[in-house]
Amino acid sequence: MVGAFLFVLASGYIWSIVLVMVISILVYREVIQIAYMPGKDKNVRWFKTMSWYFLIITEYYLYGESIIYYFKEIVMVDALLLPFATHHRFISFILYVIGFVFFVMNLQKGQYRFQMAQFGWTHMALFLIVVQSHFIVDNILEGLIWFILPVALVVCNDVFAYICGFFWGRTPLIQLSPKKTVEGFVGAFICTLILGFIATTILMRFDYLTCPVQDLGAAAWSHVSCEPKNPVFTAAAWRLPAIVRYVIKALSFKDVPEVKIAPVQLHAIVMACFASLIAPFGGFFASAVKRAFKIKDFGHSIPGHGGLTDRMDCQFLMGLFAYMYYQSFIKMYNVSVGTILALVINNMGPEEQLELVERLQTYLGNQQHLSSNIDAVVAKAQHLWGR
Repeated sequence: MVGAFLFVLASGYIWSIVLVMVISILVYREVIQIAYMPGKDKNVRWFKTMSWYFLIITEYYLYGESIIYYFKEIVMVDALLLPFATHHRFISFILYVIGFVFFVMNLQKGQYRFQMAQFGWTHMALFLIVVQSHFIVDNILEGLIWFILPVALVVCNDVFAYICGFFWGRTPLIQLSPKKTVEGFVGAFICTLILGFIATTILMRFDYLTCPVQDLGAAAWSHVSCEPKNPVFTAAAWRLPAIVRYVIKALSFKDVPEVKIAPVQLHAIVMACFASLIAPFGGFFASAVKRAFKIKDFGHSIPGHGGLTDRMDCQFLMGLFAYMYYQSFIKMYNVSVGTILALVINNMGPEEQLELVERLQTYLGNQQHLSSNIDAVVAKAQHLWGR
């Protein structure tokens, strides 16, 4: 599974996005199936159909928002896509209202309580699975490292929680998961911090992983590069505290006043803390769901592990945190061509747009003329200097 995951990452951005979409749909299917089984006995009609309908319109809304945001310069100049982009949210709302009306019309006497529970279950699954997984796709579009790093941190924490718990676990951690121990929890936290720092040091060296997506068809061998890169990947000198310098000098007999650390390595430590201390509660929540429905696993798609939901229960929460953290503390908000193009199309009439084009042409022409004059003056000065 790890080899297949790495192969998908190397194959290109689009395949990484497809992977996330497929996993989210399969996890949604497993979760919906839990609520669908009792519906067979009660002869509730259209539940499964409506569940998939709400999934489709949710995907349409979320991925439409991402396409419009990240690829404005393409969408806003296409005559076919422009109306859909301009009225995307209204179209999505109308599609949702159609599903809502159909659900109300399908309510059956004597089944109201059960059908309302199924309706709430569907929306909970959409929020906890589809919406959260969509933010993981946005992480990919900002740079593959913001997808790989959170995934790797959760996997690392899960593995070392098992190893440390197996060898040293004695104290139960939480009643929902009797096999989880305090020793495993603490040991995984320490290991995740260390390995997260090391993994980030390696990942930040590759432009394919750190550059925002500009071409969805690009792959690991496409020589991806971006300038300027986000300064978060640039190492800077950090002066060490006196106590740390004293310890290093005592151990190695060398005075190390400062070290070079990139800000992303420090951000990785914060993400590692979340992956170790908070993300496991996604797994505890999944355990509570299984206990509530008296099932051992969500499915049987992965031999020896259960269903995909059993493996992805922490990943969705971690992906959402990575998105929120990146947007709040890391992302550089620059004005892009697509942003200006969207403003022009949505806020200017045809005459104003033509005037803008004419003035822009005049400006560029003047700049070119000025550049030519400067080149002529420089050439003449060099000629006179040579004489």
